[in-house]
Amino acid sequence: MPSPPPRAIELEKWNLGTPAELRKLRASLRAALTRYGLAQGEELDEVPGLVVLVATELASNALRHGIPPTIVTLLATDDCFMLDVADHDLTTVPELADTHPLDSGGRGLLLSQSVSLAVGWYATEDTKNIWASFPR
Repeated sequence: MPSPPPRAIELEKWNLGTPAELRKLRASLRAALTRYGLAQGEELDEVPGLVVLVATELASNALRHGIPPTIVTLLATDDCFMLDVADHDLTTVPELADTHPLDSGGRGLLLSQSVSLAVGWYATEDTKNIWASFPR
């Protein structure tokens, strides 16, 4: 069942058309997380790495299986970062794939669920969105 993300403010957004753009997304997303996450000189520990990992997995899946462009949005609440990854294929529903150890794919949602606080998905009139939240 679809579940919308918690209310959050948009910090940054990236539009991707090809897998080659994932490298730039990773660098830009890491910089944004550092810029918005530092409070009184504190480090974010592993959070940027986890967000970048999930963004890469979900965006790769959207680019491979969805309809471009893939839209990656970084949002924030008072205590969480939210990652929202959208594609324009409204004919499919996100679901955990039956994965086998030798499979090369199908782990994006499973990975997201294992390293984030919460994961959900929802559809708009134009997009199918998967979101994940992380401690801020």
